[in-house]
Amino acid sequence: MLNTQANLIACDDFYESLIQAHHGLSTAQSHAMNARLVLLLANHIGDTAVLQQALQLARGSAPADSEATAAERAAITPVAPVHAEA
Repeated sequence: MLNTQANLIACDDFYESLIQAHHGLSTAQSHAMNARLVLLLANHIGDTAVLQQALQLARGSAPADSEATAAERAAITPVAPVHAEA
Protein backbone atom coordinates (compact mmCIF):
# COMPACT_ATOMS: atom_id res chain seq x y z
CA MET A 1 0.00 0.00 0.00
CA LEU A 2 1.23 3.46 -0.88
CA ASN A 3 2.20 5.60 2.09
CA THR A 4 0.73 9.09 1.59
CA GLN A 5 1.41 10.26 5.12
CA ALA A 6 4.25 12.71 5.73
CA ASN A 7 7.33 10.50 5.79
CA LEU A 8 10.15 12.62 4.40
CA ILE A 9 12.72 13.87 6.88
CA ALA A 10 13.92 17.42 6.14
CA CYS A 11 11.39 17.79 3.33
CA ASP A 12 12.29 21.46 2.80
CA ASP A 13 15.91 20.48 2.25
CA PHE A 14 14.93 17.83 -0.29
CA TYR A 15 12.58 20.23 -2.07
CA GLU A 16 15.40 22.79 -2.31
CA SER A 17 17.72 20.11 -3.71
CA LEU A 18 15.09 19.11 -6.24
CA ILE A 19 14.59 22.68 -7.41
CA GLN A 20 18.36 23.26 -7.53
CA ALA A 21 18.78 20.13 -9.68
CA HIS A 22 16.59 21.82 -12.31
CA HIS A 23 18.51 25.10 -12.41
CA GLY A 24 20.13 25.74 -15.77
CA LEU A 25 18.16 23.02 -17.53
CA SER A 26 15.93 23.65 -20.49
CA THR A 27 12.32 22.56 -20.18
CA ALA A 28 13.08 19.43 -22.22
CA GLN A 29 16.11 18.61 -20.06
CA SER A 30 14.04 19.16 -16.92
CA HIS A 31 11.32 16.81 -18.15
CA ALA A 32 13.95 14.21 -19.03
CA MET A 33 15.52 14.53 -15.58
CA ASN A 34 12.10 14.10 -13.94
CA ALA A 35 11.46 11.00 -16.04
CA ARG A 36 14.81 9.50 -15.02
CA LEU A 37 14.13 10.34 -11.37
CA VAL A 38 10.71 8.67 -11.53
CA LEU A 39 12.21 5.54 -13.07
CA LEU A 40 15.01 5.41 -10.49
CA LEU A 41 12.55 5.75 -7.61
CA ALA A 42 10.12 3.27 -9.19
CA ASN A 43 12.95 0.76 -9.42
CA HIS A 44 13.78 1.40 -5.76
CA ILE A 45 10.13 0.85 -4.73
CA GLY A 46 9.84 -2.22 -6.92
CA ASP A 47 6.21 -3.02 -6.04
CA THR A 48 3.99 -2.73 -9.12
CA ALA A 49 0.77 -2.40 -7.10
CA VAL A 50 2.21 0.50 -5.10
CA LEU A 51 3.47 2.14 -8.27
CA GLN A 52 0.07 1.77 -9.94
CA GLN A 53 -1.59 3.39 -6.93
CA ALA A 54 0.95 6.23 -7.03
CA LEU A 55 0.26 6.78 -10.74
CA GLN A 56 -3.47 6.96 -10.12
CA LEU A 57 -3.10 9.35 -7.19
CA ALA A 58 -0.63 11.56 -9.04
CA ARG A 59 -3.02 11.78 -11.98
CA GLY A 60 -5.91 12.53 -9.61
CA SER A 61 -7.92 9.59 -10.85
CA ALA A 62 -7.87 7.04 -8.06
CA PRO A 63 -10.65 4.50 -8.56
CA ALA A 64 -13.77 4.92 -6.41
CA ASP A 65 -13.21 1.53 -4.79
CA SER A 66 -9.69 2.54 -3.74
CA GLU A 67 -8.95 2.84 -0.05
CA ALA A 68 -7.52 6.30 -0.71
CA THR A 69 -9.39 9.13 0.92
CA ALA A 70 -10.00 12.51 -0.70
CA ALA A 71 -7.21 13.92 1.48
CA GLU A 72 -4.80 11.25 0.25
CA ARG A 73 -5.75 11.91 -3.38
CA ALA A 74 -4.97 15.60 -2.81
CA ALA A 75 -1.85 14.90 -0.75
CA ILE A 76 0.58 15.62 -3.55
CA THR A 77 0.43 18.95 -5.28
CA PRO A 78 2.74 19.11 -8.28
CA VAL A 79 4.90 22.18 -8.64
CA ALA A 80 6.45 23.10 -11.95
CA PRO A 81 10.20 23.64 -11.69
CA VAL A 82 11.53 27.10 -12.33
CA HIS A 83 14.12 27.04 -15.09
CA ALA A 84 17.06 29.39 -15.09
CA GLU A 85 17.33 31.78 -17.99
CA ALA A 86 19.83 30.56 -20.57
